[in-house]
Amino acid sequence: MTFSLKSTKRVLPPADVNPDTVRVGSKWLLYGLSAFTSIGALLFGYDQGVMGVIVADRRWLELMQPANSWVTGAVVSMYDIGCFMGALSTGHLSDSLGRERLLALATIIFSIGAAIQASSYSVVQITLGRIILGVGVGACAAGVPLYLSEIAPAEIRGRLIGIEQMVLCFGELVAFWTNYGFNYLNNENWWRIPISIQILPAVVLGVGCYFWVMPSPRWLALQDRRDEAYEALVRLHGTDQAIIEMDMLIQALDAEKLRHMTSWADMFKRPYIKLTFLAMMVQSFQQITGTNSILYYTPTLFRKGGITNTHTANLATGGVGIVLFVSAFFPIFYFDRLGRKTWLQIGTIGMMCAMVGITVLQWHAEHYPGSKGNYAIIAFPYLFYIFFNISWGVAAWIYPSEIFPINMRAKGNALGTSANWISCYIVAQVSPVIADAINWGLYIIYAGICCLAFLFVRFVLVETRGVSLEEMSARFGLNLDDRIMVDKPEEEFKEDKEM
Repeated sequence: MTFSLKSTKRVLPPADVNPDTVRVGSKWLLYGLSAFTSIGALLFGYDQGVMGVIVADRRWLELMQPANSWVTGAVVSMYDIGCFMGALSTGHLSDSLGRERLLALATIIFSIGAAIQASSYSVVQITLGRIILGVGVGACAAGVPLYLSEIAPAEIRGRLIGIEQMVLCFGELVAFWTNYGFNYLNNENWWRIPISIQILPAVVLGVGCYFWVMPSPRWLALQDRRDEAYEALVRLHGTDQAIIEMDMLIQALDAEKLRHMTSWADMFKRPYIKLTFLAMMVQSFQQITGTNSILYYTPTLFRKGGITNTHTANLATGGVGIVLFVSAFFPIFYFDRLGRKTWLQIGTIGMMCAMVGITVLQWHAEHYPGSKGNYAIIAFPYLFYIFFNISWGVAAWIYPSEIFPINMRAKGNALGTSANWISCYIVAQVSPVIADAINWGLYIIYAGICCLAFLFVRFVLVETRGVSLEEMSARFGLNLDDRIMVDKPEEEFKEDKEM
């Protein structure tokens, strides 16, 4: 057998099944594929959580000897540059190789980066490892929601991305408590263990994506493997739904091919620039409202809030992981019941209130050091992540993966995700510097950005709940082909204007 990184696995009906037989879709297969590919999100979440405690640890600082807070910030944030490159690469690679084979490739890069980090003895070496690992994480972060959106029925697309978010938060939880446990080792190299552990799930994901995970039906159709695309839809959704989806998919593909909308330049041409703008802004706001500023530097946040005992601060940081994980179950069951815009507005208000609370408590600790009231600051990062998880944590990943026409979906999702990582880099790099300069004023800035995010959602964002991927062009008024317009109530298309 010739080795090929491109997905060549045939998706054919079982030999003992009559082609005319009406088959029922397998929920076990749908949710199994969703859960397994979400290991990519676990890698993402684990690495998001693992470095915060490490770079604040005295033994790591004594070994690496970063010159100042800018260097420490660079060790953390250069990872985001790697993630940016990985996310952008998915625009071409996920189309040429296949969604699941992109994830397999990403795990190889991820494992190399993790190994370099775990063996590091200098700031330069660990930073290089962070960049390489970031390329793998960025590809996973963009590739997983793209794959999930293309296998999901419209009515539960948010649920499947919610599962991914839950797995991501589980990764952060494991990272927090792994750090907390190994931090007790009386050894300056304790931090190498939690960095090395993440290679194991990466290998599992890579092997599974290469040998087991089924190609996306939309990707199969894009490759003109339409019989296989139909079989994949039958396995996932059943014969009746597959016939409907396949007809819409073929019409959407034919409409797109007539216009040859496949280049990067097309992403910034009218009318598609509207979609690109929305995708990039949603992903940017997810970061610049402060999530990774808290996540990367939680121990520092607590220290400036008056919690001076290191183990207490680390224990409270581990509590952030628990809150993230527990609150991530809520979107799985409820996110699809309300519109994307509704959840984003609710979440943004709650996040803004949490930032104000952190500001007040850090001001209090500055003026009243040693006060028992300073411990109240622990509640506000927890509050922030509860509201973040029910809103931006899910919506920012699902939105760019669902709004683009099929020929543009991989590139559009890549651009949206790359905007996330550029924003993440800026936040990670400048947050400790701004915090050193204006202390609690940093969180006032984040509260103001939350206000801007609310206005963006309220007046600019277009609602997409319950809309199939092939109907998105009509929802955004692109009208690529009247044949793919479906009979939907006019009131439903006006929903985004009424919210």
